[in-house]
Amino acid sequence: MCDSGGAPFLEEPAGSREFLEFRRKVCESEMLSAAMERLLRAIHFSGRLSIVVQNGQVLKSGYEEGYFCRRKDRPLLS
Repeated sequence: MCDSGGAPFLEEPAGSREFLEFRRKVCESEMLSAAMERLLRAIHFSGRLSIVVQNGQVLKSGYEEGYFCRRKDRPLLS
């Protein structure tokens, strides 16, 4: 789905630069802000994050903690 190759566009339809930047960020896992990534590391979060977007606005977001195995003796939050 994500490839770094490909021929450059000769004509750019309206909004294509923005869409290409969006695809690049998705492919390079740059979906979260640096502050959010620091927070996830600080709490040792392992799981899934989901975001539902419609017309450029976030409608819903959530997380699943149990997606990855974690040690039973380590509490989720300190």
